[in-house]
Amino acid sequence: MKTATSELAEKIKALPDVDKVKLVDSILLQLDKPDPEIDRIWADEARKRWQVSRPRYLVPVQSQVMETTIVSILLLPYF
Repeated sequence: MKTATSELAEKIKALPDVDKVKLVDSILLQLDKPDPEIDRIWADEARKRWQVSRPRYLVPVQSQVMETTIVSILLLPYF
């Protein structure tokens, strides 16, 4: 005796691809309901990661100093 799931699977195999996509969309919409608690947890995690990765301070550097530094680093191996 076949189970309801196996019977459904056989019927789904016989459907045109367009109908299969519609069926999958319908199922996913039923399963993927927003959860405010999960959203809050992810927002907290994102905030923590941003705090860890953000620059602690910015130091202004004159362009001439930066250019000299970059040129010396790039040309150092050649001298």
